[in-house]
Amino acid sequence: MARPPAPEAGRRATTEGMVAVPAGTFLMGSEDALAYPADGEGPVRSVYVDAFWIDACAVSNADFGRFTAETGYRTGAERIGWSFVFAGLLPDDFPPTRGVVSAPWWRQVEGADWRHPEGPHSTVAGRPDHPVVHLDWHDARAYCAWAGKRLPTEAEWERAARGGLHGKVFPWGDELVPDGQHRMNVWQGDFPAHNTRADGWYGTCPVTAFEPNGFGLYNTTGNVWEWCADRFSSRAGGPHASPYRPAAASERVAKGGSYLCHESYCRRYRVAARQGLTPDSAIGNVGFRCALDPG
Repeated sequence: MARPPAPEAGRRATTEGMVAVPAGTFLMGSEDALAYPADGEGPVRSVYVDAFWIDACAVSNADFGRFTAETGYRTGAERIGWSFVFAGLLPDDFPPTRGVVSAPWWRQVEGADWRHPEGPHSTVAGRPDHPVVHLDWHDARAYCAWAGKRLPTEAEWERAARGGLHGKVFPWGDELVPDGQHRMNVWQGDFPAHNTRADGWYGTCPVTAFEPNGFGLYNTTGNVWEWCADRFSSRAGGPHASPYRPAAASERVAKGGSYLCHESYCRRYRVAARQGLTPDSAIGNVGFRCALDPG
């Protein structure tokens, strides 16, 4: 089935809910010995980024609901009729469904989409301030177009996520739990069998949970992966400048990690971490935030 065209920009872009990131140079990437070589985080390199605006928070269920109410837009997951859900979020008596061979904790669930994050029995009622999920890259771009904005480049995203710090592992520094205080929503305990919920959450958390970084952005690590505009390449070094807008791509960059990240298998809850996802990937731990050029 052909994908419907993205809606035209539905309004004049506003910077409400956004933060201004000044032009500047930062150290992008990581040479962390525990990183994944195929992800192409390194080498660390100096990257200049023009000034831009970026959402302080990931786009929420309430935000996306306003978009669909105004445009009638249907996401890819809604049109194909299913999406992947983390098995731990399903009821104990949920019928067996197809899983992902390399990641059996992901289950194909009929009727799962952004309105029904865990399938038809679930709803986003009571979660208006949680990040919208089960959106593919095309869905994220459609929302951005409606809002008169765009997806951030990977370099923009990482500069903003670092909050003005240089060479740090997390948006707040190098300690995962500074002074015993959890600063993001990731998995604690034994993945995937037991989450202690030491950070207070199982599944997504509100987009304003935890303290913002130095630029005023919330949850740039943990909670949900976030789509970027860029093509993904595992070639060491990746994109070196901003803006970076390739004409076509088989995979797109996602940044930041999610509520499922755990050091035992996915230590990607770091500002330099990245992964490539096919543009039609819609799963329960991927969201996005918008960017905007100044002026």
